[in-house]
Amino acid sequence: MGYHEPSDMKYMATLKKLAPVEFAKFMEYQEVVSRDDGAIPRRYREMIAIAVALTTQCAYCIDVHTAAAREQGVGSDELAETALIAGAVRGGGAVAHGLLAMKLYDSKDNGHAST
Repeated sequence: MGYHEPSDMKYMATLKKLAPVEFAKFMEYQEVVSRDDGAIPRRYREMIAIAVALTTQCAYCIDVHTAAAREQGVGSDELAETALIAGAVRGGGAVAHGLLAMKLYDSKDNGHAST
């Protein structure tokens, strides 16, 4: 038995059974990605979803949205660029927090946040 297996999606039925109201709301919220009538075309919505899934490291989201992106005609070259763009933005977050670390280091109280 391993973690993050596609067959784990069967547990969605368990979540639905145990928390039907919350499950319905969650699924309703998920429909924002699969809209075909928004200003952002569906194929781009799926690439955005993949980029977010890569940065949040949700294996199930990566699985679901990669399949949906393929159905929307997203090519492997677009998928590769999406992955690298997501990586660059995630790396940018580390640098941004590095700026905060430098600021805290240089602060009068030697890097300890004031309370």
